[in-house]
Amino acid sequence: MAGDALDILKSVYGYEAFRGLQAEIVGHAVAGNNAFVLMPTGGGKSLCYQIPALLRPGMGLVVSPLLALMADQVAALRQAGVRAAALNSDLPPEERRALWSAVDAGEIDLLYVAPETLLRGEVMDRLSGTRLSLIAIDEAHCLSQWGHDFRPSYRQLDALSERFPTIPRMALTATADEPTRAEILAHLAIDERDAFVAGFDRPNIRYAIEEKDNPRAQLKAFLRRHDGSSGIVYCLSKRKVEETAAWLRSEGHDALAYHAGMDKAEREANQIRFQHGEAVVMVATIAFGMGIDKPDVRFVAHLDLPGSMEAFYQETGRAGRDGLPSETLMLYGHEDIALRVRFIEEGDSPPERKRTERHKLDALLGLAETPGCRRQVLLSYFGNACEPCGNCDTCIEPPDLFDGTIAAQKALSCIYRTGERFGQAYIVDVLLGKTNDRMRQFGHDEVSTFGIGTEHDARLWRAILRQMIALRLVDVDVSGHGGLSIAPAGREFLRDKPDLMLRVPKAPRAKRSKGTARTAETSLPESDRDLFQALRQKRTEIARLQNVPPYVIFHDRTLIELAAARPRSRTQMADVPGVGEAKLDRYGPAFLSVIAEHEG
Repeated sequence: MAGDALDILKSVYGYEAFRGLQAEIVGHAVAGNNAFVLMPTGGGKSLCYQIPALLRPGMGLVVSPLLALMADQVAALRQAGVRAAALNSDLPPEERRALWSAVDAGEIDLLYVAPETLLRGEVMDRLSGTRLSLIAIDEAHCLSQWGHDFRPSYRQLDALSERFPTIPRMALTATADEPTRAEILAHLAIDERDAFVAGFDRPNIRYAIEEKDNPRAQLKAFLRRHDGSSGIVYCLSKRKVEETAAWLRSEGHDALAYHAGMDKAEREANQIRFQHGEAVVMVATIAFGMGIDKPDVRFVAHLDLPGSMEAFYQETGRAGRDGLPSETLMLYGHEDIALRVRFIEEGDSPPERKRTERHKLDALLGLAETPGCRRQVLLSYFGNACEPCGNCDTCIEPPDLFDGTIAAQKALSCIYRTGERFGQAYIVDVLLGKTNDRMRQFGHDEVSTFGIGTEHDARLWRAILRQMIALRLVDVDVSGHGGLSIAPAGREFLRDKPDLMLRVPKAPRAKRSKGTARTAETSLPESDRDLFQALRQKRTEIARLQNVPPYVIFHDRTLIELAAARPRSRTQMADVPGVGEAKLDRYGPAFLSVIAEHEG
């Protein structure tokens, strides 16, 4: 079977060899075994079920959570010559009848379906009479109540093992910690011995985290490094999404909004524009992104703190699915921590769930405040390890540390002397000895801690307090007023007086040198860049004529390979990674013509 799998890999997808665990997983599935596959975004999970579905007798059934994701995957497969289709509730009756006729006639290789549609009695009954090669459950973390993308309908997929006991099941995800993995395996009746964990590292992504100083200026500086590229900007609220998108448009960006409060038609239109565009910025809440298959997202920015390490990993992982250099930026301040804690404490989750959510938030704060390699902290959370990566902000520009023991003692004393009910800005004013009417009203210009912190400026004091909150030395009032109080660990710190090393905040990105972004184009020699752009333009023309996203024609990585190899014939083009037989037949002449014109 290995030879057959390699034949399909080359003829359909245009690649000579499998990567990582792909070959082992494909062989395992082709043999009729169940499988759990955890593989980073962009690692090639889809091949792990698509190739076995093409090799085994029958039709592959793929459970996918979003209609837009299904549409993209079906379009990409059809471009490669695979007979794929999607069954969803939006299909008109005549198209639905035609689809079932094709299924009955054995004319569909892969059928994509949302869980809500699949679980309908009439659909399950129809599929029970269909020969299935396998059942793949994509985005399987949606099944777990501990996951950040929990979908109740996914919980009901445990019925698949009862209804189709002889059909191999594959569960695939890019994000699952140990509790989530265990839950997926249990509900889908997959044995631990059938689990394949390929790791979480995304080495092409550069991570950066900054203190919120002037978010719009910081975002503007970040986007300046990515002119001509597509990316995502995440905001916590619908209002902030709308305001940020409007502001970016005023700055000359092709920016769109996406959130759950929008009209469905407008939301879907914006998603299609983003999928089809090559320099579109999507400003969105977390309602956007799960299963987004766009490979050429070059950047992801968070203007607010995500809810957990899993959410951070999943959302930043939407950058660079094609393996080309991409960047992320997260901005956060103490207000973000207070808001996230409030969401947890005021939610209706049981105490056990709240404790788990707080632990997850603490882990993310540890990532934000680490003076070491971001990637090491991120991967260790998921049970992986790596050397310092050299591709995150703390590796590229290691932060300065200082002995913050005395500063922390002063801050805690000031919080205590002012009654443990005032916010960060007020505490900083007391430490710096700034007199105002409010200060005099409460008499805090007379307390012993008034003016004892003039050795540091306001920005450093904000950073000190933020790090103390992240370290759980200081609590933030979750009622929404933001008052600071001394946490139990803070009282222990005052009693024991251990050494405490803290980070000196870096100058905001907006005030630092612009730097050079690593992009698809800059990964090419100067001599190949004009040809790359010409190939890109041809791809855009073809995609517009077919009304499909450009990347389903060819990925940027394939265009880079074409620009470097400069094939002169069909035979030479067939050797370029990502060029399968169907695409060679369909697009070879057009792209060979562009190369010939450029050479001539």
